[in-house]
Amino acid sequence: MILMTTRPVTRRSAVLGITAAAAALAWPRLSRAQSTARVVVVGGGFGGAACARALKRAQADLQVILIEPNAVFTSCPFSNEVIAGLRDIEAQQFSHDKLAANGVTMIDQAVTTIEPRLRSVMTADGVVMPYDRLVLSPGIDFRFEALPGYDDAASEKMPHAWKAGAQTLLLRRQLEAMDDGGTVAIAIPANPSRCPPAPYERASLIAHYLKTRKPRSKVLLLDAKDNFPQQRLFEKAWKELYGDMIERVGLSQGGRATSVDPSTKTIITEFGNYTPDVANVIPPQRAGRIAEAAGATDATGWCPIDPVTFESKLVKNVHVIGDACLGGGIPKSASAASAQGKACAAAIVALLGSRAPETPRLTGICYNTVAPGYGFSLAGNYQPRGNIFAEVEGGATSPVDAPRELRAREATEAERWFETITADTFG
Repeated sequence: MILMTTRPVTRRSAVLGITAAAAALAWPRLSRAQSTARVVVVGGGFGGAACARALKRAQADLQVILIEPNAVFTSCPFSNEVIAGLRDIEAQQFSHDKLAANGVTMIDQAVTTIEPRLRSVMTADGVVMPYDRLVLSPGIDFRFEALPGYDDAASEKMPHAWKAGAQTLLLRRQLEAMDDGGTVAIAIPANPSRCPPAPYERASLIAHYLKTRKPRSKVLLLDAKDNFPQQRLFEKAWKELYGDMIERVGLSQGGRATSVDPSTKTIITEFGNYTPDVANVIPPQRAGRIAEAAGATDATGWCPIDPVTFESKLVKNVHVIGDACLGGGIPKSASAASAQGKACAAAIVALLGSRAPETPRLTGICYNTVAPGYGFSLAGNYQPRGNIFAEVEGGATSPVDAPRELRAREATEAERWFETITADTFG
């Protein structure tokens, strides 16, 4: 019999000769009539880790299993500062040790199969785990088919840096190697995508790096959108801080990338071709692949949910949170994922106790840093309306004509927010 511990279950299972069938027998299903139920959470980012922690805090005897193949989580928020040389990658990295210490069982494997009918998941080493409720927080994957020429191999020449880690450092090295007078192009996809303002923050911080290190260089934005979040704030900051260093080609000007040629690092658009010195290609996106394997994605590639419980509209007893879900007005951001994880945990505890879940009210905030000491924010409140989340009163955005003192204060508040959300999730 496999004993539940807070130590990771690893490939040692294979050494012990535990087959998938034997593992299934070793993890007997617990009915909700018993005092303890089992919730499996797949994905250890801001959404999944927040959900696992909230589940354990809400009901101490609940068996909470968090499955995440990466022992160290690398945060996307603030990774643009790593690209611009303002921050070390180590400041972005967090372990799940504190979650394990608080009673969450950590399993350092990838999930390969989900059987909703049997209510079980299988990991890469063949271990099968039944669940009473399953939470998917798989983040995003890329729709390579929507951008011909771009794939994993191409990303080694034209990095996306849209999943923080090795790609973040690759893009940083390419910037460092570029000669003064070079051009950095950023291909930006249409929505829905992870953190819609982030490409424009990235452009700003790359411009800051170039202004201080390679001042004859340029940043070119090839954008699949005509408008973007907090556009007036970004454009005002660009003019104030960087002059004509940043150029943006929007959708109606032919800015949408239609394909790429990685052999020459060329980005092809509807109106012309661009061959920059550094090409940062952010491809179109969809929910993480395991969500599709579970049958939780629809034709959009994202996961429709009940916004009160986060339960999949397509698969019973499976909940989806974070970037992967179709959230309506709520953005795909770390702040939103954390809020969804906590609300989902509350709903699951209620459902396991045969109680009606409360209607959640989620608060999210997004900070953007366009230079050291210069930031602005967008905050929103969201509640279920029909089948999606809708923004309700109480949101706010930074004023366009604010003094620099406010910009400096918001840059400091952004750092404090990051410290708070990471400590609350992983600390």
